[in-house]
Amino acid sequence: MPANDAFAPIHQDMKDKVVVITGATSGIGQVAAENLALRGARIVQVARDRARGEAALQRLRECSPNRAHTVHYAELSRLREMKRVASEIVAAESRIDVLINNAGAIFSHRQITEDGLEMTFALNHMSYFVLTQGLRQRLIASTPARVVSTASDAHESAILDFDDLQSEKAYAETSLQEWARFGGPGFKVYGRSKLCNILFTDELSRRLAGTGVTANCMHPGFVATRFADHAGGLISFGVRIAKRFALSPKEGAETLVYLAVSPEVAGETGKYFYKCRPVSPSQEAQDRDAAQHLWEESEKLAHVRD
Repeated sequence: MPANDAFAPIHQDMKDKVVVITGATSGIGQVAAENLALRGARIVQVARDRARGEAALQRLRECSPNRAHTVHYAELSRLREMKRVASEIVAAESRIDVLINNAGAIFSHRQITEDGLEMTFALNHMSYFVLTQGLRQRLIASTPARVVSTASDAHESAILDFDDLQSEKAYAETSLQEWARFGGPGFKVYGRSKLCNILFTDELSRRLAGTGVTANCMHPGFVATRFADHAGGLISFGVRIAKRFALSPKEGAETLVYLAVSPEVAGETGKYFYKCRPVSPSQEAQDRDAAQHLWEESEKLAHVRD
């Protein structure tokens, strides 16, 4: 059974709570899901790989055998899959107490999804947006409820270009200076997607004001997980070396669990956390006009409205 000692300072019972979480078959998502299950929550996972999903489900059953944990399968880089799995969860769950948006990846070269979206943007931002919108009314009906999203300090050097949301120029026009600064266009585009996570959280918190649903995001720190293992090229090589000095998944998951369960943040919303404390993101991430613009562009791309 997974250990719970890293989270001992947080004494919060999650009995009978329903937690929907993406990216929970490995890394900080797996640790968070298992920790929440140990507290009594029933976990509803969204996974891409069936073998890893079933293995994760078995681990959850070992954590709390009396909870009917479930897993839904979807490719969260595809809009139709995002919408389908949201509809399936709404049909299956009468309440949702916490939604954790945690799925994400980095890619060494530009890939385009079936929807014409750049893969990093689709998976790291649009999946958060579409899944949250699909579950929004169920969250509101379950208040008090929380939305927690995994961002990153990789946003700190990012600038969002609304004329290049799909990063065609970002990949094609990366200079030698940017290679040195970001480690290649993949890191640059990843940083933009994490900036999107913070802007999304900020705008979501305003749109949920008065509903009893809070929205916060967090930086887990640099964690030794499967992240970037399949990114390819120099990214995978460089990250593999850096992971020798990284945090453990248990350490990285602490703030994620804190935002999901702690009574200290029950009324906090629209904030960015690191090490269980609110911190200021970059100036770009505090641009409310950009947050609203991103929301509107995301609605157009996903063909969804409030």
